[in-house]
Amino acid sequence: MNNPSPIKTDETRRRNARRTALALALVAAGIFVAFLLTAVLP
Repeated sequence: MNNPSPIKTDETRRRNARRTALALALVAAGIFVAFLLTAVLP
């Protein structure tokens, strides 16, 4: 009845991929900052 169009599904998938990539980048940046802090602090 109310099937979503493939264009909408593709757009949602692209948005979810972008959100996941952003989250992974933030996690990687956090780990990098933590590593720098542990390297600088005695």
